[in-house]
Amino acid sequence: MSERMRAARAIALALLTACSLALAASAAPEGETASRVTGVVNLNTATADELQLLPGIGAARAQAVIDLRKQRGGFKSVEELKDVKGIGDTALERLRPFVRLDGKTTAQVQ
Repeated sequence: MSERMRAARAIALALLTACSLALAASAAPEGETASRVTGVVNLNTATADELQLLPGIGAARAQAVIDLRKQRGGFKSVEELKDVKGIGDTALERLRPFVRLDGKTTAQVQ
């Protein structure tokens, strides 16, 4: 096998490994958070930090939820979360067990 062929195989293996690691890293936190969150978050009173306890919600999306809440004077239904950029049907179903429109925020990561 030529030196060029060995180098090409080594590069291909390195790229495959890097892609696999990147995919695993991006998927793991969401799944881990979802399985470790207990309690609920009140969408109408939660702080950005409390919203970030939710699976798939980072700082930017938490702020978008707060901005939408302020704009509308509060959420009237959980489905309104789909109006936040990046939250579609699948994300909403993942969030649904952890969100409420009233009551106290009790969510925490175990």
